Amino acid sequence: MTGIIGAMDEEISQLVEKMTEVESAEIADMVFNKGKLGGKEVVVVRSGIGKVNAAVCTQILATYFHVDAVINTGIAGSLRNEINIGDVVLSTDTLQHDVDATGFGYKPGVIPRMKTSVFEADGKLRKLAREACRRAVPDIGVHDGRVVSGDQFISDKAVKARLIELFDGSCTEMEGAAIAQAAYLNGIPFLIIRAISDKADDSASMDYGEFERRAIDNSVALMCDMIAHI
Repeated sequence: MTGIIGAMDEEISQLVEKMTEVESAEIADMVFNKGKLGGKEVVVVRSGIGKVNAAVCTQILATYFHVDAVINTGIAGSLRNEINIGDVVLSTDTLQHDVDATGFGYKPGVIPRMKTSVFEADGKLRKLAREACRRAVPDIGVHDGRVVSGDQFISDKAVKARLIELFDGSCTEMEGAAIAQAAYLNGIPFLIIRAISDKADDSASMDYGEFERRAIDNSVALMCDMIAHI
């Protein structure tokens, strides 16, 4: 069974509409929709914003639903000029850019007393996602890269430059690394998929409402295709 964590209500509702044999349960103020998508068993849920919500959601998927994999979709800001608005980033790995224990001698982003602070995404899931992108949304750019997460909305160019310099990030958002850490602690493969909402250098613009509609449509098409091939 695959756990699908979405960022937007509209995205989740479209996926649930395509599901069969749906049973819903509310846990920790989140609605978990269990059923079949493309004939495959899934649990679809909106986690809410931020790392705590994302980690709690992932732990519930592990503990209550015993998922075999977790896929998270949503929106992120680009940290690379070659990654354009509307493109998709598939996570190679993730880390939390707002973890700061430098006062104790740790490097920025390092979680004290953990074996690792960089959580590697599952290569098989990334391959499936890339193939699904090629079939379902062939007109968008697809990039492999590091997703850096923190409980901050990042729009300042100087902050973006710091995230690139310190962490070599491809995009930044507010949930992925927390989902990755929770999945890692439970031994569950994961993948973070992000639609890009802004350019790294703010050189391009798109009406956000238009972008959001496209992002939702692309995400739903991608997820349906990917799940069908798992």
